[in-house]
Amino acid sequence: MPGAILALNAGSSSIKFGLYEVREGSGLGLKSKGGIEGIGGDPHFTATDAAGLILEDKHWRGKDAEYDAMLAALLAWAEGHVQPDALAAVGHRVVHGGCRFTDPVRLTAEILRQLDALTPLALLHQPHSLAPIRALMTLRPGLPQVACFDTAFHRTMPAVATRFALPREYEVEGVRRYGFHGLSYEYIARTLRQTVPRLAAGRVVVAHLGNGASLCAMRDGRSQDTTMGFTALDGLVMGTRCGTLDAGVVLYMLQQKGLPANEVEHVLYERSGLLGVSGISSDMRTLLANSDPRARAAVELFAFRVGQETAAMAASLGGLDGFVFTGGIGEHAVDARAMVCERLHWLGVALDAVANTGGVGRISGPGSRVEVHVIPTDEEVTIAQHTLDTLCENCSF
Repeated sequence: MPGAILALNAGSSSIKFGLYEVREGSGLGLKSKGGIEGIGGDPHFTATDAAGLILEDKHWRGKDAEYDAMLAALLAWAEGHVQPDALAAVGHRVVHGGCRFTDPVRLTAEILRQLDALTPLALLHQPHSLAPIRALMTLRPGLPQVACFDTAFHRTMPAVATRFALPREYEVEGVRRYGFHGLSYEYIARTLRQTVPRLAAGRVVVAHLGNGASLCAMRDGRSQDTTMGFTALDGLVMGTRCGTLDAGVVLYMLQQKGLPANEVEHVLYERSGLLGVSGISSDMRTLLANSDPRARAAVELFAFRVGQETAAMAASLGGLDGFVFTGGIGEHAVDARAMVCERLHWLGVALDAVANTGGVGRISGPGSRVEVHVIPTDEEVTIAQHTLDTLCENCSF
């Protein structure tokens, strides 16, 4: 299948993209990466080439800042940077695939309807995943589109890791642990197989640490457990999300504080996490640079929860051979990595402080019983590869 593939990764206020050429005999080649930030406010479009050189840097205002207009502009820009009529397909990150969608799927109006029906399972995320799909169906009705699911990587978890101790009828309705960040974890698992195959075959915990954060316990590159569950609220402390919380706190908010459900939702998703504890910022960089004790308390809680949940993931694996940092915090926050590794010392982690400042590759010392690595993630190339594979199963790329 000659041509190019556009991979879109849409969030609530941003869209990241990767534009890839399909090269016969050598697979996908990155043509450009970038995104739109500030959707709903002051949209800012940037794009770089494969070497990181800036190709585009502009703000959109007025009618140009309307969602469909921005998608049209992004699509036109992508088409203008590949050979004429070469854009073969668009792939999308879709947050929730439910129980049915465990593999990438070519999108149709009926599939879109089924994915829309899953919105109650990811109320704040699924609509943003589906918005660009709808827009492109109108803008380019003949252009193939493929959905790639963040939940799909966790389909290998055993039943005991997916089940809540609730009445069975809730499980029948789909109330279970799904897990998220799957496209990122899939990329890390593939990279480990290519770069450290011995470790990839063992018991590894991958920490996707960013504004949204989770852990995944992998054995032989397959998900066995994860910290996010029914929603993206569960597990670790995040930028503005609370992570694991006694359900009684929600009852307290409803019954004693008299908060309506939408206000409880707002507190848990938008006012909690690093922002809630610090009262300063949701950005780890800001907190690490701030001497305010509240900033330190937020960072310490973040590291404490990563350490605590890593122990739980190690229990699910029956031991631990490796630990991988990825995501914005995991890849760039040197001090945060050091604090997490200190929490994992009892598991056999011995950090190499000098290597940790380098930020990529192995950062554990030679005597560490657990290998620790930093691997930058790339969800967009994973989306592009799935799109290629879905539309061209028999191609030799």
